[in-house]
Amino acid sequence: MTTYACSLAGEIVSYTPKKAGKSIEQNKSVCTVESGKWVGPVKAPVTGEVVAVNEAVSAKPGTINADPYGSGWLVKMKPSNWDGDSGALVTGGAVAGAFEGKMNTDGFGGC
Repeated sequence: MTTYACSLAGEIVSYTPKKAGKSIEQNKSVCTVESGKWVGPVKAPVTGEVVAVNEAVSAKPGTINADPYGSGWLVKMKPSNWDGDSGALVTGGAVAGAFEGKMNTDGFGGC
């Protein structure tokens, strides 16, 4: 999850990942997270196999809010079609501008 998504959701209280070994299609759920305001899926950026789940986050879901890009990771996947799926991914500076525009449009004050 991104910092922006964490801010919108509020404090994450539950994390239910798919099991390691499970094949997941791009844009399908790799896990479900729940906060006081929201329950929903976190979608896979690519098609592949779940190779690891974050057991530390299972024990303490708030870690997702505290460090979404570090210790709050959700699942690790082995892509099965990286060349085909990765072309649609947006990263780094390109995503920063898109998020800034969305936050400005929504009147979001910040994370």
